[in-house]
Amino acid sequence: MPGPLDQKLAGVLGDRTAKALGRALDLHTVGDLVTHYPRRYQKRGELTRLDALPLETEVTVVADVLRAGSRSMMNRRGSRQEVLISDGSGTLTLVFFNQPFRVDPSKSGALKPGVRGMFSGRVRFYKGMRELTHPRYELFDGSGDEPPDPETDPEGAKAWHEVPIPIYPASAAIDTWNIRKAVALALENIAGIEDPMPLEICRTAKLMGYEPALRRIHQPQHDGDWMQAKRTLRYHEAFLLQTALLQRRAIRAMFAATPRTPQPDGLLARFDAALPFELTDDQKLVGTEIAEDLAGQVPMHRLLQGEVASGKTLVALRAMLAVAESGGQSALLAPTEVLAAQHLRSIVATLGPDLAAELMPTLVTGQLPAAERRRAALRLVTGQARIVVGTHALLSESTEFYDLGLVVVDEQHRFGVEQREVLRRKGSAPHTLVMTATPIPRTVAMTVFGDLETSTIRHLPKGRAPIETHVVPLAEKPHWMPNVWRRAGDEIGRGRQGYVLCPAIGGDDAAPSPEDADIDLLEPDDARPMATVAATLQELRVHPALAGRRIEALTGRMTGEEKDRVMREFAAGGIDVLVATTVVEVGVDVANATFMIVLDADRFGVSQLHQLRGRVGRGGLPGLCLLVTGAPEGTLGHERVTTVAATTDGFALAQADLELRREGDVLGASQSGARSQLKLLRVTRDGDIIEAARDAAAGLLEADPSLEAYPALRAAIERSSDEDARAFLDKS
Repeated sequence: MPGPLDQKLAGVLGDRTAKALGRALDLHTVGDLVTHYPRRYQKRGELTRLDALPLETEVTVVADVLRAGSRSMMNRRGSRQEVLISDGSGTLTLVFFNQPFRVDPSKSGALKPGVRGMFSGRVRFYKGMRELTHPRYELFDGSGDEPPDPETDPEGAKAWHEVPIPIYPASAAIDTWNIRKAVALALENIAGIEDPMPLEICRTAKLMGYEPALRRIHQPQHDGDWMQAKRTLRYHEAFLLQTALLQRRAIRAMFAATPRTPQPDGLLARFDAALPFELTDDQKLVGTEIAEDLAGQVPMHRLLQGEVASGKTLVALRAMLAVAESGGQSALLAPTEVLAAQHLRSIVATLGPDLAAELMPTLVTGQLPAAERRRAALRLVTGQARIVVGTHALLSESTEFYDLGLVVVDEQHRFGVEQREVLRRKGSAPHTLVMTATPIPRTVAMTVFGDLETSTIRHLPKGRAPIETHVVPLAEKPHWMPNVWRRAGDEIGRGRQGYVLCPAIGGDDAAPSPEDADIDLLEPDDARPMATVAATLQELRVHPALAGRRIEALTGRMTGEEKDRVMREFAAGGIDVLVATTVVEVGVDVANATFMIVLDADRFGVSQLHQLRGRVGRGGLPGLCLLVTGAPEGTLGHERVTTVAATTDGFALAQADLELRREGDVLGASQSGARSQLKLLRVTRDGDIIEAARDAAAGLLEADPSLEAYPALRAAIERSSDEDARAFLDKS
């Protein structure tokens, strides 16, 4: 039988309101609604009489609407809405621009003659009248929310002024005050809900009860109520997530893995002996950690993070060789066809002809010709191919392995948890190595990858050339742009090559492709159009500074054959400039490429810019990165760009990225439901809560791995997990 939090909203609020909440905010149950927390609180403050309003001051007034209307503006496009209000002592005009719904009598909550409410904003004087522009307001509905008369009830009036008013994340379809009314009805239906937190943990962490916390965060009587409630509910979120992640890790540990141990004179020993360089200390340490995992009886689940060009793929290849010695296969999952093909060529070259012939590295992508796809499938199912590199095509039902012993996921942020699990289920408890070139702060690692062990490569191999990074601030210095192309021409004149990155493709289809990493571009600080590959390619081919140069495009919209041809030609030196989208963000490795020009750099995140910069300076030659931005100084976009230019330390940039980006961006849209679960918890500031909750969850699971003694906690974890996470726990 469903509990109070599982009740459908239609049965509590009525069908019309429930549908509006579902469409606008994706809220469908009582639990969804009562965990749709206020984003801030507003104080009513002391009321001011309209005949005594001070100018340029924040005021709060209670008044009646006398008249309301909308008219077109004379000197510019759009409309102006004016509402005249009065409290009996004077009048005041409320002004809105291009918001006709505010005065539309058919709309719920409209400002129309006869309604009464509370209005807040800054008073200004315009054409002889006092007015509030785009004021905040709350309309009274006769339910007793009107202020007590200070003459007859001074204490009640004072208390009314000081009660915090919750302001909710809302939409044009449903306003914050309607959400507040709906929440009030939902709270009437949660009496007696079980607290998911074990009593001993509540006492140790000094938490409120769950039901009182829900009530106080939505209906506080003073600031202390919602502050204490938020602390409790933050801890709840951290504890539920950490318990689910650690439980997932414990369940995986129950499976028996095939130990993969290299022989003294086997494949790995032969490979190491032929290496023309020495592994870095970090590579050796991480290699030892992975080797110990592979030799164990429990499947490895490890996250390998490291700087751009730090040699993670080499570490992964050595693990593949250890697995191959026992006849096992390794599958390397890459996010794009360009990267998959690049990985295959790099692996074949690194192995050398003899080992490559024995291990038969094989490519599997969705755009392989049918005959090649059949040959690849035969190599996989017979075990001939002991190293397999592919894209999402590896996840298809038709892809089968003989003995899948190791799953390697490159650039984890491009894949969700369930995609990793699909590939893992093609083997019998295979080991898993997840790689990222974006260093992850510890709190994020605990929050998103809490079910994985973590290894880190911090230092670059010897011989890596420095990369010089400069910001080209077009908002302040538009005349600098010709110098950018002259600098590119100078580099080409020295026999070098480079990239020009654009945030969009352009031409007949301006949208990014699904294979491009820029599918979630950041919004600019103004209305500037995006630079496109199509327009930039056309401009550069006729630019005097690049006359006669070989300039080609590379985007995710091209066929696999076209992309492979362009990349092969670029790697061979047949192309001087590659105008591309971020399909080249990861893995593309051309030693002669020395310059990277990123147009509209403010459109990209800090970590992505660091990744892009890492495509140059890989062959011992100094690299140059020019970050071109039209974002004005002082904007967030400009700050991102200057942050990247200030350092090449990926770990420092990861922390800066964490502080500059939205929380959802940090967590990602498909990482174990973390984005939807964390409504109050913030990895940017709540590291202490996350660590405390993780320790508490670990202690609880050690004593009761299946949570048999805590049914309310189990139910809460199931309610807060996404479908993929629940499916994993069910299958396990």
